[in-house]
Amino acid sequence: MLPSLQESLDGDEKELESSEEGGSAEERRLDPPPSSHYCLYSYRGSRLAQQRVDSDDGSPGGTNAETPSGDDFSLSLVDTNLPSEVEPELRSFIAKRLSKGAVFEGLGNVAAVELRIPGYRVGCYYCLFQQEKPLPQTASMDSEQKSSEYVVCFLGGSEKGLELYPFFEYTFRLELDKYIQGLKNNMNCEESGGENHIQSYLSSWFADVVCPIQRVVHLFQEKLTFLLHAALSYTPVEVKGSDEKTKRDIHRFLSVASLQGLIHEGTMTSLCMAMTEEQHKSVIIDCSSSQPQFHNAGSNRFCEDWMQAFMNGAEGGNPFLFRQVLENFKLKAIQDTNNLKRFIRQAEMNHYALFKCYMFLKNCGSGDILLKIVKVEHEEMPEAKNVVAVLEEFMKEAPAQSF
Repeated sequence: MLPSLQESLDGDEKELESSEEGGSAEERRLDPPPSSHYCLYSYRGSRLAQQRVDSDDGSPGGTNAETPSGDDFSLSLVDTNLPSEVEPELRSFIAKRLSKGAVFEGLGNVAAVELRIPGYRVGCYYCLFQQEKPLPQTASMDSEQKSSEYVVCFLGGSEKGLELYPFFEYTFRLELDKYIQGLKNNMNCEESGGENHIQSYLSSWFADVVCPIQRVVHLFQEKLTFLLHAALSYTPVEVKGSDEKTKRDIHRFLSVASLQGLIHEGTMTSLCMAMTEEQHKSVIIDCSSSQPQFHNAGSNRFCEDWMQAFMNGAEGGNPFLFRQVLENFKLKAIQDTNNLKRFIRQAEMNHYALFKCYMFLKNCGSGDILLKIVKVEHEEMPEAKNVVAVLEEFMKEAPAQSF
């Protein structure tokens, strides 16, 4: 069942209430702020593990790969910002995963890892990758210890944040895979700045991958409704007077908030063209002053309500929560779109269903956008096109506040 706006709002309120209630010192200690640590290992693995994964005959010949000897397996620390007391526990966890042959090059995995110190669990993304050019940090290693394979680990979240763990695995894994590709590109670039640049890149993973949505919410506050409307309607957006980081954050938000990938690609292309032709102008965001200003922006009740869900989440301070609210926003928009399509199919043969379409558009809060989406999708379907045309006439006569 898709999460509703009210469920998102209720979830935010419960999180805030639980944090306000306090509790014992021990309970507060187990609820630290989200961490953003990394570890980078040089890896030399047993070929037995690979043979075991590649074998299709089901023979037990590769079972020794689970407990490789020191001669054919090594996992050496290259760089980390984890406390020294914790790192061996993480290395042991990664070594067990590698020895089982369950890690594939370039495809990250996400798991919950319990660390004895500081005493809470974190979400851990880890990825094996190959690199022809050795890292500067490994220059001092013996030639026998040098490896062209590395394992990078990103640790983020907290005990409380792990309530979102399945969501973290689904949403951020692919984005972190892309981030690893960026790491490889930096390592291959002669002008990247060497060791310091790679360390900076690794330590910035949390800010670059997890926090952009949070930064955009804090930047726009109540004006976020205009950005949500632009993303939902696929209206072009132009950012002026901002630094590159802010511009990237805004376009990242728009990309994540749009329905691209959830609605047929041809429909999205046609919708984008229709919106551009209709408005003849892009939404302009002027960030040259302390308070960003929007020009040519639109809004509706649906986006205003979801903006409030983001505002509630902003008080809780959990950066993972913002992305979950944004995904819920998209899912509700898709649900409303599918409901409208179903009503339109019924309205082709039933006048009462036409009235249901009209009432749905009036009450859903995003009738202006939904009608444009279905209009584009039903352009080549005469009967449905006639229904949409009638709905457009009804909606023009409806009071503006009904949307």
